[in-house]
Amino acid sequence: MVVSDEGALAEAVDAAIAADPAAVARIRDGKVQAAGALIGAVMKQMSGKADAARIRELVLERVRSS
Repeated sequence: MVVSDEGALAEAVDAAIAADPAAVARIRDGKVQAAGALIGAVMKQMSGKADAARIRELVLERVRSS
């Protein structure tokens, strides 16, 4: 079963962003592949039951808007 609850995903993404400011800085510097570390952290929080593509969208959206 894939977790698709936007609230839960957003919360996990925010926690991953807060926990890894270095990855956030790399993404802001144009190194989008650094999102992989944050995606991995969210997948770990969600026990691997989240849509990685959606997590990537949320990570990039949140990093760029903050």
